[in-house]
Amino acid sequence: MPPLSAAIAVILGLQVVCTDLYARRVPNRALLAAAVAGSVAMLMLPGFSTDMPDAMAGLLLGLVLLLPFHLIGWMGAGDVKLFSVLGLLLGGDALVPLWIIASLLAGVHAAAGMAAKSGVTLGFISRSPPALRAYIFVNGIDLFNRMKASREGRKGIPYAAYLGIATLLIVFTGVSHG
Repeated sequence: MPPLSAAIAVILGLQVVCTDLYARRVPNRALLAAAVAGSVAMLMLPGFSTDMPDAMAGLLLGLVLLLPFHLIGWMGAGDVKLFSVLGLLLGGDALVPLWIIASLLAGVHAAAGMAAKSGVTLGFISRSPPALRAYIFVNGIDLFNRMKASREGRKGIPYAAYLGIATLLIVFTGVSHG
């Protein structure tokens, strides 16, 4: 069973996957709640959570590693804050695997976007039955319009969502702990 702080990280990761994919947002309230819950768990149940020194090192390391990317405009502040909170919850050892997995996923996303812009398609939709194509078209436009409105002009790769997916992989596979 993962430590309590890892369970909090999983809950945060799941929420961020949804909010970042849909609205390109990382809710500050969720970050604060996870950081507070994780800190309380570390203080009240030290044997069932990340050690406080490792958590503080992870928090600071997460901030130091990604803040430069935000400062030059390559990454949103929410991505940096999430990475720091994940460092707090999972410890510094988890940050490199998180970073690698999320960056690989973001790279695939970027490559798919570039392929789509150059006219490459998956083709499965064009080979689908007409009724399914109509359903995808009508519902896809509605979902796309709602997502676009919720994003309020924010664009880019949902790096926080990929950090959330990486969190799930790391916690459930134990990658960072041995």
